[in-house]
Amino acid sequence: MILYLRNEYNLSSASGAYILSLWGAISNFMPILGALLSDSYLGRFRVIASATLISLLGIIVLWLTAFIPNARPPHCALTKENVQACVSPNRGQLFLLFSSFALLSMGAGGIRPCSLAFAADQIDDPKNPENQKTLQTFFNWYYASVGISVMFSVLAIVAIQDVAGWVVGFGVPVGFMLSSTIFFFLGSSRYIKVKANKSLVTGFAQVMVATWKNRNLALPPTDSAAWYHHKGSKLVAPTEKLGFLNKACVIRNPETDLDCDGLAKDPWRLCTIKQVEEQKGLIRVIPIWSTGIVIAATLNQHAIPVLQANTMDRHLIGSLRIPAGSYGVFGLLTLFLWVAIYDRKLVPLLAKLTSRPRGLSNEQRMGIGILISCIATATAGVVENKRRATALRQGLADHPRAVVDMSANWLLPQHCLVGLAEALSTIGQIDFFYSQFPKSMKSIAMALLALGAAVGDLVASLIIGIVSDVTKRGGRVSWLSNNLNKGHYDYYYWLLSLLNVANFFYYLLCSRAFGNEDEKEYDDGEAMEKGRNASMFRISNQTCWCLISFN
Repeated sequence: MILYLRNEYNLSSASGAYILSLWGAISNFMPILGALLSDSYLGRFRVIASATLISLLGIIVLWLTAFIPNARPPHCALTKENVQACVSPNRGQLFLLFSSFALLSMGAGGIRPCSLAFAADQIDDPKNPENQKTLQTFFNWYYASVGISVMFSVLAIVAIQDVAGWVVGFGVPVGFMLSSTIFFFLGSSRYIKVKANKSLVTGFAQVMVATWKNRNLALPPTDSAAWYHHKGSKLVAPTEKLGFLNKACVIRNPETDLDCDGLAKDPWRLCTIKQVEEQKGLIRVIPIWSTGIVIAATLNQHAIPVLQANTMDRHLIGSLRIPAGSYGVFGLLTLFLWVAIYDRKLVPLLAKLTSRPRGLSNEQRMGIGILISCIATATAGVVENKRRATALRQGLADHPRAVVDMSANWLLPQHCLVGLAEALSTIGQIDFFYSQFPKSMKSIAMALLALGAAVGDLVASLIIGIVSDVTKRGGRVSWLSNNLNKGHYDYYYWLLSLLNVANFFYYLLCSRAFGNEDEKEYDDGEAMEKGRNASMFRISNQTCWCLISFN
């Protein structure tokens, strides 16, 4: 997309990277709305169904920007850094482009928080003693399967775009999205569907209001009958953590607080223990969640490596030449290989050493992922420093699009390290968030990951803007100049590395404050809707679960 914006819309590299970061941020903010709609009103299936249709429309509109000649400004072949000679896109052209981005963001808002949680609904069985291990395996392979899909995209789709052009290159994803939509709806009558809970936003607001109204109450003993809970609930007393919220579920006077059915007369003054514990769970994970912002900001720097590869010798082996946008496949390949090796070989070994059936804890995996991200960005800075020095030595300072006599294979270590960091950190976050919430809040749990990525994209955009403005003061060349040979993208990478180091120590503090991740306090007795012919099969002994739909 960075090449599409730069070459077809005549946007500068910095502007293109800024737009893509902002688009990524919006796409990752939307899942919060999708999760609230899913868990509070519509249910996961309906949200995914609506979002799938919107995504299909979005990718069609994006294809139209390439198919309609007047949807883009006249082509401008740059030979130097000056982009002012090129015609900028007009409002109508930008409106069509940004409309496609908006539709795709709306579709992502429904699919991203719900698809993983909806898939897990098909296999999650708390009564199964191997349930946690099964879910970890499922999360690993789910994310790996997504990686395979993206791997296909950055190899096949990018190659098609590189060879056949953008019309065909965007047309192929339209075909895939149409097929995905059809396949999803074919199994609609057979899925296991968790019913939507009452409005979570209202419930959270009620807890805060009730806590304030009851702020002067003294807390009763844990074995007291003054704690309010519904009949049959597993939670009969709140936990001591974040104890100030416990005042929201204290019955002051049964005659005035409860009706004849034992329900609260005023839910804004008296809440259930379940409501209070759900709110505590969300508050407790926020510090851990915040550590994912910096790693998201640094790992999502996809545009810059593409620009680097575009100026380097991209022959991998012999005459095999890789498109600049396809080098990310090595990170995805590393992710996939790590998942396979970790799940099949390392988990049994680590389980013996740590006495944990899952091997490393989620917190350990996230911490190691952050540490590796520090190494990844530092490595990227070293490689860019060498690339820039080679370009200057060859007299290419004023030729930003000339190919430097340096193999793009130098970019492979940073891509592999990014893939490994993502495999540890991101999958660890998925498993961690999913394990800390009841079934009725699983979409919220998955949306937290997207929200972290969204804030990370905003932080990345903010960093890009600040670095670009500060470093070009006084007539100097910006670190993030359109001309990579005159800029200092190596300094930029090292700045990101320093941010990652600081984030690692911040994570250690948050992890220590959180405590044991296996201590979960919630009531998970929600009802489900089950299709008539839902069949679940265990495949390859602890490898994955799959829902088979027979038409």
